[in-house]
Amino acid sequence: MADGVQRLAALQDIDVMIRERRKEEELGFQLGGLEDLEKARAKLTSEIDGRALRLYERLSKRYDRAVVPVIDHRCLGCSMAVPTSQRKSGDDRRTRDVVTCESCGRILFFI
Repeated sequence: MADGVQRLAALQDIDVMIRERRKEEELGFQLGGLEDLEKARAKLTSEIDGRALRLYERLSKRYDRAVVPVIDHRCLGCSMAVPTSQRKSGDDRRTRDVVTCESCGRILFFI
């Protein structure tokens, strides 16, 4: 997985944890740690390319999961087949820029 996509996937995980923590607080549970998650998110966003970060932010407003895997040549966000032109092999797909699904627009990472 490309370094930029790996960071976006980590950012998505942090965002999910922040969302869950806020829901727990709304329910009256005081587990703490929200500040630490927000600091980690801020640090990670400073390491991500601005263009990729804007794309992620836009997609995360639309979808719960903006970064999804491709398994068996299918986007797991929308289950559509990924075109052959995007199915690069080996090192080539690890070094490419952020790849998005032509159908749903989500950011893809290849397994």
